[in-house]
Amino acid sequence: MKPAIHCFRVDPRDNVATLLLDAVPGECRVLSEGNVDSVVIRAPIPRGHKVSLADVTVGETVIKYGVVIGRASQLIRRGDHIHLHNCQSQFDERSSTLSVDDGSPTDTPYE
Repeated sequence: MKPAIHCFRVDPRDNVATLLLDAVPGECRVLSEGNVDSVVIRAPIPRGHKVSLADVTVGETVIKYGVVIGRASQLIRRGDHIHLHNCQSQFDERSSTLSVDDGSPTDTPYE
């Protein structure tokens, strides 16, 4: 039997939740203070990464911990993985140049 997929929403204002296990497409339970909801995951998402709990249009804010952590750089649908490929950090202007695999800078050559 496969374990149930769960994610948690830290603050009621958040439009993202964090995966507690690697997730495959399908229903995921969203745990938050006193509530349980669900979201349908649209593609595989690694454990510890964010899943969108709402549609987020380009330029709209991505909220986690009740604070803005970034802005959508492309349309994000409910159930999509949110990461460097579709969200630009509010804190690091170089975030759009970071590797989506390991977060390392791609604009700096290393020798």
